[in-house]
Amino acid sequence: MFYAKVYITLKKSIADPQGNAIKEALLSMEYDGVKDVRMGKLIEIKLADKSSKEAEKRVKDMCDTLLANTVIEDYTYDILEVQP
Repeated sequence: MFYAKVYITLKKSIADPQGNAIKEALLSMEYDGVKDVRMGKLIEIKLADKSSKEAEKRVKDMCDTLLANTVIEDYTYDILEVQP
């Protein structure tokens, strides 16, 4: 069994209004030195695949077809083997 963590963020060229709102809130709370904030998503998936290669292929397919909008978002993932 495998456990995947998928991290999805807006591409650097895409404006991030949520990130800007968080940055402004942090600055107003006197967290000085905050230069930039980018908002993202974390998706956790448990997979019953038999090999890490199979799990990685499925996670990549999931990201490309549903989890990430690859026109405006980038994604990375970590996959760990876990005991069932």
